[in-house]
Amino acid sequence: MVLVLGIDEAGRGAVIGPLVVGGALIDERDVQKLKDLGVKDSKLLTPEKRERLYAELKRVLKDYVTIHISAKEIDESRERKNLNQIEAEKMAEIIRGLGADVAYVDAPQVSTGKFRAYLEALAKNHTKIIAENKADVTYPIVSAASIIAKVERDWEIEKIKRAVGVDFGVGYTHDERTIAFLKTLLDQHGEFPDYVRKSWITSEKLKEAKQQKKLKDY
Repeated sequence: MVLVLGIDEAGRGAVIGPLVVGGALIDERDVQKLKDLGVKDSKLLTPEKRERLYAELKRVLKDYVTIHISAKEIDESRERKNLNQIEAEKMAEIIRGLGADVAYVDAPQVSTGKFRAYLEALAKNHTKIIAENKADVTYPIVSAASIIAKVERDWEIEKIKRAVGVDFGVGYTHDERTIAFLKTLLDQHGEFPDYVRKSWITSEKLKEAKQQKKLKDY
C-alpha cells in the first residue's frame, strides 16, 4: 500500500480570519475515487459543491487534518518570518503527522525547488515531497486538501460574521464589503480586533489614513 498525501491552504491572502492548511491522505489505489467524485481545485467549485464534497471526502480518504493559523498568530509570527515560512512549518507538521510515502504540495512560491528543500529540512522524515505551483489543479489529492481547507475557513468566517452581526464578504482586500467593514471597525474602536491581520499592508494603510484624518481634523 502506497499512501499519498496532498496539502493545500485557504485564506493565504485574506485580511480577515485564519489561514487554514489542509492535508488529505489516501491509498494510491483509491485516487480514482476522487476523480469519480468530481474533486477539483476548490476555487472552481460552488460553496454548496464544496460542502457536499467535504462530507463525501471523509468516507473516501484514509485520513485528513487541518491546521488553523489565526490572524493574531500570523501577525506575531511575521515579526520573525515570512508567510511562506509560516506556511511551510505547518505543512511540515502535517507531513510528519500523517507519514505518507509521497506528499504533493501546492507550493506558495515560484521557486518550487527551494520550497521543497525547505519543507524536507523541516519535515525530516521518509516522505518524498513533490512541490509544484497549482498542484491543486494537477493532483486530485491536493484538490481534496484544498476543498477541506476552504470549507473549514469558510466556517470560521461565518462564525466571525455571526459574532459581529455584519456580512463583510469574503475577508479579502479585493472585496469592497471587507474594506468598508475594516473602516467601520477603525471608526468605532480605533483599532482592529484579533481576527483582522494587522500586519497586512491594507490594514496598515487604513489605520495610517485614519490617523492622518484625525490630525487634519485637529
